[in-house]
Amino acid sequence: MPAKGKKGKGKGTSQGNKVKKPEVDILSPAAMLNLYYIAHNVADCLYLRGFRWPGAPKPKKGKNKT
Repeated sequence: MPAKGKKGKGKGTSQGNKVKKPEVDILSPAAMLNLYYIAHNVADCLYLRGFRWPGAPKPKKGKNKT
C-alpha cells in the first residue's frame, strides 16, 4: 500500500484575524428610506429586518429564475 502524501493546507483566515462587522442602525434615515421602497407592510418590514416569526419559511439562497 503506497504511503499517503501530506495534504496542503489551503490559505484561509485565522480565527484571530476576523474582522467584525460594524453595528448597523436599522432605524437610521437611510435604512428607513430603503425600507420604504422594499417593504409592502409592517410584517414584511420586520421579516426583511430579520425579525421572523416562529415557523416562518427559511429564505432561499441563490438567484430566482423568473
